[in-house]
Amino acid sequence: MCNCLGETQGKIKQLGMTEKESATDNIIADAMATPSPAKSMGDPGITPLSPSHIQQNDTDSNAHTGPSFIVVVAVDFGTTSSGYAYAFTKEPECIHTMRRWEGGDPGVSNQKTPTTILLTPDRKFHSFGYAARDFYHDLDPTESKHWLYLEKFKMKLHTTANLSIDTELHAANGKRVKAIDIFAYALAFFKEQALKELSDQAGAEFDNTNIRWVITVPAIWKMPAKQFMREAAYKAGLVPRDTPEQLIIALEPEAASIYCRKLRLHQMIDIGTKTTQNGFSPNENVGAGMTQAKEPVRSKRQSRTFLVENVIGELWSELEEGDRYVVVDCGGGTVDLTVHQIQLPEGHLKELYKASGGPYGSIGIDYEFEKLLCKIFGPDFIDQFKIKRPAAWVDLMIAFESRKRAAAPDRTNPLNINLPFSFIDYYKKFRGHSVEHALRKSNVDFVKWSSQGMLRMNPDAMNALFKPTIDHIIQHLTDLFDKPEVCDIKFLFLVGGFAESPLLQQAVQNMLHGRSRIIIPHDVGLTILKGAVLFGLDPSVIKVRRSPLTYGVGVLNRYVEGKHPPDKMLVKDGTRWCTDVFDTFIVCDQSVALGETVKRSYTPAKPSQQVIIIHIYCSEKEGVGFISEPGVRKCGTLRLDVTGTETSAARREIQTHMQFGDTEIRAMAVDVATSRTVKASIDFLAQ
Repeated sequence: MCNCLGETQGKIKQLGMTEKESATDNIIADAMATPSPAKSMGDPGITPLSPSHIQQNDTDSNAHTGPSFIVVVAVDFGTTSSGYAYAFTKEPECIHTMRRWEGGDPGVSNQKTPTTILLTPDRKFHSFGYAARDFYHDLDPTESKHWLYLEKFKMKLHTTANLSIDTELHAANGKRVKAIDIFAYALAFFKEQALKELSDQAGAEFDNTNIRWVITVPAIWKMPAKQFMREAAYKAGLVPRDTPEQLIIALEPEAASIYCRKLRLHQMIDIGTKTTQNGFSPNENVGAGMTQAKEPVRSKRQSRTFLVENVIGELWSELEEGDRYVVVDCGGGTVDLTVHQIQLPEGHLKELYKASGGPYGSIGIDYEFEKLLCKIFGPDFIDQFKIKRPAAWVDLMIAFESRKRAAAPDRTNPLNINLPFSFIDYYKKFRGHSVEHALRKSNVDFVKWSSQGMLRMNPDAMNALFKPTIDHIIQHLTDLFDKPEVCDIKFLFLVGGFAESPLLQQAVQNMLHGRSRIIIPHDVGLTILKGAVLFGLDPSVIKVRRSPLTYGVGVLNRYVEGKHPPDKMLVKDGTRWCTDVFDTFIVCDQSVALGETVKRSYTPAKPSQQVIIIHIYCSEKEGVGFISEPGVRKCGTLRLDVTGTETSAARREIQTHMQFGDTEIRAMAVDVATSRTVKASIDFLAQ
């Protein structure tokens, strides 16, 4: 920062402007950013040339074109449960979901496996899912504290402010481990499982280069979290770094939306009407109904195949051009809301309002249960128990999970939760009195002690644990429906594992008052997975998205009296410049078509320069004037590697194209004089 004036002078000089050129630039200073970067950026030797407005490519470009793939494998990497599904490109209407997992809990469908991972005491990968949980459970308490067991770790990518490759996670025993290693281990596990299944089907070893991989992430995730998942995939060997197009990041509610287009009437439940769908009433427990509907399929085969319409499903025949619908993806960690509009006749989708939501997933209920335990037994005991008996704590939360799924608005009989023997025993040693005594003294209403060694929860007590999380979701939905862009919504699709909760279903019904039809697909927990496969088969199905943030860079403009603040003025050779001007690439909530690009040109300060680094800034505000404004922050860097593009020309112009209409921001660049491709990359992870 201390030599930025010298830096800036060098850059202005590098342009080699004559006095006549300089005078011309003065006239057009209002229209465009004149050549020079912001003094406070400290970029090593970049000089922006004239920026263009956003331009749409002549062709309907698809960023994912490249080698043709034989199969698409999608991994739904969830907060609480994960799984994979695949489809062959020659049979796109057949979606195969993963083989049935070994293990599982009574009363819980094991169509996916828990997102749990176990490392050995020397930090080597041991197991994932049910296998990890069961092995950890069977370890002797003295031994288990040396093993590293992790669960519900995906949320760390959403909640970490300065996410980086070095971000750490805490295992159940309190030990820290690099997040990138854990995510890479998990993805490597799914790669191994999928390749094994594909090889068994093919009767020979299946080549990974023939697979297009898709990984799902919440739509509200910011760019660093999406990039982190991509980096983990590279580390896991899912795809090589030099073929990035082999991996697509899919947004969870978008994937659900794509699948819902294909729904037939027998594949869903309409809880917004009084009609009976598929043989049971919408007033019954819908979660139970869905289980009944899918059980026969599960018992007949190891892996399941779903047939989807190769055209639009029956439900969509009711939609007309321009009709709008909302997808509410209720997962374990987050709730994602997206608003789409149908474009006929192809059934392409257009995003009408930027994806919104928050950390209101079903694990919020687990946190409320933990708070209840702290109230009864004391936070000091619960903290110690989690550290000293980590496997028993996991057992307790598994017991709660199965009872949590039994919560319903009209339930009258109590819910019993098994307390592990080690909990009862450790509490007596810790406090000197019994668990039963603690319950009597706590004055916690509706929770009693059962002589069978169980916590007996009145239904009202269980419903109270749901209330804060459901209130957040309903408030967010209410705010969304108040937006002018979100009027006349024909359908609301409720998807994700948490969508099976009758309590959530009733709350959404009460909030909508019949304004929209509420549709819940069967196999609601697999909706995103199946949609992600369809997205991998045709990534161009979402034609228009909304930008979640305003993006741009800092530049210098000619100083205009009365328009620019005096403290931003920089004088060089008698010419006055305004520093820190925000050159907007794209505005928050702006519609961006797939393949639409923002074009900018830059020139190296010195002919020998090998790398150009440009800082990217972002804001949640629409109108941003300066990079120094409140709410504007540096969020990434654009790196242009210009090695091998040396030229005898007096000035080298590097033209960059940035695509904002996809699930990730992409950059491409070319040396204008030589027409050679310049290696361009955008890095959003904190250094």
